[in-house]
Amino acid sequence: MAGRCSARNVIASRVFGRTALFFLGTAAAMLLLAPTLVCQQRESMQSLGATLRGVVHDPAGRAVADAHVVLKGDSPPLSREATTDVAGHFTFKGVATGAYTLTAIRGALRSAPLAITVSAHGEQPLVDIVLVASGSQQIASAPEDAGQSMQFADNPDIAIAAVTDWTAAGGHGSDASLRTSEVLTRDAVKLGSGDEQPARAASNDVAGKAMGSESALRAAVEKDPKGFESNHTLGEFYLSASRYQDAMRSFQTAYKANPANYDNEFELAETLKLTGDTTQALDHVRRLLAHKETADLHRLHGELEEKLGDPLAAAHEFQLATSMDPSEVNYFAWGSELLIHRAVWQAKEVFDEGTKHYPKSARMLTASGAALFAGALYDDAALDLCRASDLNPDNVEPYLFMGKIEIAAPNPLPCVVDKLARFKKLKPANPLANYYYAMALKKQQGHDADPRVMEQVKELLTRAVSLDPTCADGYLELGNLSADNKQWEQAIGHYLNAIQADPELSDAHYRLGVAYERTGERDKAREQFQLHDEIASKQAAEIQRQREAVKQFLVVLPNEKGTQQAK
Repeated sequence: MAGRCSARNVIASRVFGRTALFFLGTAAAMLLLAPTLVCQQRESMQSLGATLRGVVHDPAGRAVADAHVVLKGDSPPLSREATTDVAGHFTFKGVATGAYTLTAIRGALRSAPLAITVSAHGEQPLVDIVLVASGSQQIASAPEDAGQSMQFADNPDIAIAAVTDWTAAGGHGSDASLRTSEVLTRDAVKLGSGDEQPARAASNDVAGKAMGSESALRAAVEKDPKGFESNHTLGEFYLSASRYQDAMRSFQTAYKANPANYDNEFELAETLKLTGDTTQALDHVRRLLAHKETADLHRLHGELEEKLGDPLAAAHEFQLATSMDPSEVNYFAWGSELLIHRAVWQAKEVFDEGTKHYPKSARMLTASGAALFAGALYDDAALDLCRASDLNPDNVEPYLFMGKIEIAAPNPLPCVVDKLARFKKLKPANPLANYYYAMALKKQQGHDADPRVMEQVKELLTRAVSLDPTCADGYLELGNLSADNKQWEQAIGHYLNAIQADPELSDAHYRLGVAYERTGERDKAREQFQLHDEIASKQAAEIQRQREAVKQFLVVLPNEKGTQQAK
């Protein structure tokens, strides 16, 4: 990730549409029917009671604007309504103590009734509501306090009812935050790609100490071509060196010599997975499970099921692995599987539980930040990423995540500027350190920009492109700075550099077209606008294809039945 200066997935223009919803008929009926005593009671409650706040999400975890939220109570009798803002938030003030149900609706999407208990005045825990298609089994998630969240024993208890296509979630290719969320999810999952490396390194040490070199290992095999020990040891050497085809052949020979050896068959299954022979790898895993169940086998089983397109089976295997061995590796694998398939809040629960057991796991906090961003809790996402960067300031991954979310979030985020300043100080020769720090400083300025700060932004961007001439986004931002000052010739030069670095950077073509228009070169402007439209259309189609390839989980929470019965 650190080798390229590219943030194209998070610079897309943000378009927030709001559709006004007026419930005039309902309001009129209430005015006609509500007695004066009830109105007085409501006024009293609003001045003395609790404040209930929440956020409404769609099945993909995105905030939903203009959702209709209803708060109902039997004791005291109450029915109040609110509409979510552009960030999906709603507020009910003056709520008396008692038991209530919350429901939300937006078009064809609605939530299941969510039971809420208000036991004291003042601010209440934030409530998260998830909308689903009518008839779906997915459920609204509960508030963030311990009494109303998913219940844990030693591990989260998560039941996945089914999977659904992306189209059921209503994804939009022009949504910059959604695109960033998808990028962060993929990057978060990659943080677990090196889990097997310590074992391989250990095996490499053993092989090296035992035999001295590859030539010695091969000589031992030549003396006993079909022997178990020599082939198994050579296979471990190749596996530690990431020579998977060679390792597979050695392990296969060892397997023929001794099919009952667990370690050899497990490593054979691993190398088959790494060489792309997923079906044969799964056969070996199932054979091993029939004789001996281990957490490592269940985790490997989950990885193979995911590759074969059965995420339900994969999630079940990861959950089993974590139950048998609540290791950091297993927590991360399980949470990542949930995050990939857009079970955002459930992934966050797993990462939170993993963080309790492994508080120094930077990748657990980083993935948690990715889940929070997917749920539109941008400030909370930033705080988790900042905490992750504090655990190991030299680790670049949390900084790269926070740089991306700072660009895509609608408002400046807490703690990010200071952490990115540290990133730049620690890694002055890293082009992304310079680029992301520049972008964060620029965003913090808002409309009333300090010329001295903007000069610093320009210097950082110039440094980024000098360190990495392929840093197309750095050239793009330099062009934007020049355009803001109506320095059109300079802007054109920067935009041309951006396109040379990345001909598929659609925004650079559009901005170049605008700059050509300002200088009177209308034919060149039309050409750039046409290129922008063609590239943007092609990229949108590819994004949609990728989304449709990812099945989404429909999750049933443990308290679903109790919640429904409480209404």
